[in-house]
Amino acid sequence: MGKKRKLQQFAEVKTFDHFFEFDYHSLMQKGFPLKGKWNSDFFNNNHPIILELGCGKGEYSVGLAQMFPDNNYIGIDRKGARMWRGAKISLLENLKNVAFIRGQVQNIEFYFEQGEVSQIWITFPDPQLQSPRIRKRLTHPIFLDHYRRVLSENHLIHLKTDNDTFFEYTLEIINEHNHQLLCCSNDMYNDCNKEIGDEVRLIQTFYEKMWLKEGAKIKYLCFKL
Repeated sequence: MGKKRKLQQFAEVKTFDHFFEFDYHSLMQKGFPLKGKWNSDFFNNNHPIILELGCGKGEYSVGLAQMFPDNNYIGIDRKGARMWRGAKISLLENLKNVAFIRGQVQNIEFYFEQGEVSQIWITFPDPQLQSPRIRKRLTHPIFLDHYRRVLSENHLIHLKTDNDTFFEYTLEIINEHNHQLLCCSNDMYNDCNKEIGDEVRLIQTFYEKMWLKEGAKIKYLCFKL
């Protein structure tokens, strides 16, 4: 995609009522106006709030919103033009239970109060394979501590990845820090495990489709801190 097209998409997405962007200094000084008020002031219901972190094009945010209208979904990514597709689709389909935030995942506490989030989805994140970048993995303990500060007591964290290293790393973190592993598959499309929900298999991201065409095995984890 050309730079001009990306700039056009980013300009458009910023006009959407369900797209939010606040710079770090504004968050520090003024706070995020919907923090602790997403249900009352935006979604206008008391349904569970579920996040897609590093949402990219927002395939999971939109797909889940379509499948489960009694939940609210929010995709978070640092690239606004990337989120344009999901935001545009949800707008055209008049989905009232989905929103998007342009921001850094590590700033999640600025957007949500403790206990405001019931589930987190992490779908095909950058595995950050170089050793100096391990701390940037979205299942690193630093990130899990950020998630803990917004998650409800009976929460769930879902992970889908094609990367063996990232998958094994996350299993190690779960074991080392005594988190509760609820479901695990290193080849979910050839796994008869009934604990793998339909939404895990039926919704596929752009990258998932690409890896499947190349014969990659898709891995899935569900755990609780």
